[in-house]
Amino acid sequence: MGIGGCIGLFALGAILAFATNWHLSGINMHLVGWILMAAGLLGLITYSSILRRRRLGGRIGADEVVEERRYYDGP
Repeated sequence: MGIGGCIGLFALGAILAFATNWHLSGINMHLVGWILMAAGLLGLITYSSILRRRRLGGRIGADEVVEERRYYDGP
């Protein structure tokens, strides 16, 4: 699920939690909205973490280049 899907899930959950007055027997729509909002937020955090690792190439701290030079005096 990409960023758009996570934001859409969060928005759908917010609509169900705050903007509806639907009552179904046995289902608490406000709780379903909160659960969808939590799932969208968790997905967004996970996606951004994975995207950050991909941008760094999976090599955190391995971008440092060390150059070693040796000088010899002639005979």
